Formats: sequence, structure tokens, C-alpha cells
Amino acid sequence: MTLVLGAMDGEVAAIVAGMDVDASGEWRGFPVVRGVISGTPVVVSRTGVGKSLSAMLCQHLIDEYAPERIIFTGVAGALRSDLEIGDTVIADDTMQHDMDVSALGFERGRIPYSPHRFFTCDPALVEAAMAVDPPHGSVHRGRILTGDQFIADPARREELASTFDGIAVEMEGASVGLVATVNEIPFLLIRTISDHSDGSAVEFEKVVAFAAENSWHYLCRILENL
Repeated sequence: MTLVLGAMDGEVAAIVAGMDVDASGEWRGFPVVRGVISGTPVVVSRTGVGKSLSAMLCQHLIDEYAPERIIFTGVAGALRSDLEIGDTVIADDTMQHDMDVSALGFERGRIPYSPHRFFTCDPALVEAAMAVDPPHGSVHRGRILTGDQFIADPARREELASTFDGIAVEMEGASVGLVATVNEIPFLLIRTISDHSDGSAVEFEKVVAFAAENSWHYLCRILENL
């Protein structure tokens, strides 16, 4: 079984609408939908925004359904000028850019007193995603950064890109990556660019709906090839 997650209802709406649904329910107010995509059993849920909620729900669903793999999808802000709104970003790895205990000598992004800094996506899932022809725009591959901040400042965008070699930034991927890593479950992080992380105007709701359709396109093709 594959666990499919997105932070907001809009990020998973097209997935739920397109899948063959077997059962729908909820846990503590979070929707949980079971069914099939491309012949593969799936559980789909909206985690809520941010690292704490996404980690909490991911662990609960692991305990409840014991998935073989986890795919987290949705929107992200670009950290590089060559990424355009609507482009797809597939993570090789992810990290928490706002984990900063450098005052005690730890590298930024390092969880103190642990081996955890970078969370590597499953190479087979990454290759499966890279083999998909995007319905729109370009595909980029690299490091996606995670933090409990919506980045909307050009100087901050440049600092994150240069310090961590990140190509996109969002608010849940590394927390789910941490949970997946500790539980030894392969995971994939795939995002659609929604903005340029610089505060410029964007029709966010329209981009989220577009991103959900993009996620559906990728999910169908990745899962049918498993």
C-alpha cells in the first residue's frame, strides 16, 4: 500500500476525485480516504500545514496502515531563477532549513544529538518520477528545503539557496522525510512550483488546483509502473 499525503485539501482534491474510492473516514478531523490508483492500493490524506501536523499524521497513518512507501506532494516556492510557476520539482533529498542550533556548534539543519540532517528520497521512486513526462512546464531535480515559514523575501530566498543548495522551499517535506526515515519506509517528495519566494503576486488558489492535477498525473504514472 502507498500512503499519499498533501498539506491542504486543495493539494489532494484532484487525487481523491480521480482515484477509485473504497472507503472514506477521518481521524481527529483529518480526512482519510482508502482506494486504488493505477491498480495500487492507496491511503490519501491531508496533513495540515507545517512540520508538526504533517509528522503527527504521517506517524499515525504508518501505525494504522503500515504503508510500503510514502509520497508527499503539493506546492513549493522556487529558490532558483530558472524555475517557473507550474514546473515540477522532484527531491533527491530534503532538510529542515529552520533547525538552527549553530550556537551550540551544530550544523544548521542538524537535529542535535542525532544523525539526522538530510533525508534522502528513495532512488527508485525518484527515477520513476523522473521518467514521467510532465503535462506542463519543466522538471527539476535537487534538494527541497522545509521550514515553518512561508518565504516571501528575495534576500531570504538567496540565503537559503546558497547556504543549503536548495532549489525549492515548502513546509512539510523534511518532517515527513524524518518520520519515513526513522520508520525505514521509502519516500518521495514531489512538488509543483507555486511562487518565486519573493513576495510577488500569485493567484495561489488557482496554482494549488493546478498542482493537484499535476500530482495526479505523476501519481498515476509512478504507481502503474511499480
